Amino acid sequence: MKIISLCPSLTELVFDLERGAELVGITDYCVHPADRVGQVETVGGTKTPDLARIVELAPDVVLLNDEENRLEDAEALEEAGINCLSSLPRDTAQTAAMVRSIGAALERVELAETIALDIEERTARVVEEARGRATVRWAYLIWREPWMTVNGDTFADALLTQAGGRNVFAELPRRYPEITLAELAEADPDLICLCTEPYAFEEHHRAELAAATGLPPERFVIADGEFLSWHGSRTPDGIDYAAALVDRARG
Repeated sequence: MKIISLCPSLTELVFDLERGAELVGITDYCVHPADRVGQVETVGGTKTPDLARIVELAPDVVLLNDEENRLEDAEALEEAGINCLSSLPRDTAQTAAMVRSIGAALERVELAETIALDIEERTARVVEEARGRATVRWAYLIWREPWMTVNGDTFADALLTQAGGRNVFAELPRRYPEITLAELAEADPDLICLCTEPYAFEEHHRAELAAATGLPPERFVIADGEFLSWHGSRTPDGIDYAAALVDRARG
């Protein structure tokens, strides 16, 4: 079987499903597992794939993400006779279903089931542990100037909410809305996650934002964007990571 993955989290999943040796193409942004992705040919970016090269490689399946990749590229590949499997899980239940679907496509049903069950079991535990505990009001920043956050229709929202959090910007209409620092200050969240991707927030941004908003600096936390936005074999640890962030904010 020849596989191409055009999404970093799915590339990692392919390796964890023990199909990494059959990857014939990945993107420039596929970085995990770090000791193995360098052995695979890159076929462009998530939004700038080399379609001609992908067709030339004649994969049995191309794995895509509806958000990371462009619809027109998926359609072009399908028109060229390439089998494409695309997904966009918005919560842990949908992620478990995605893992099972990809496991079936790659003929790794048992390994996929192990990962999917881990996702479901950790979700159930985290939800139960949050029951009856104080709700933590949070915001999650993904970009700087313009300042951007996430609404309630996102994977990061699902992870933090199931752990007992409440997104102060959940009702905004766009999935990744722009906000002002004045709006952030007015919302007065208990926890402000400064994610490491797509914008790489660093420690000095905590002091910058605390000064700009007047909110206590201890509310600002540098958060691992891979744990909070990657769907797949990283999700089980992401579930626990999100719960730890919310629990920390409870003090």
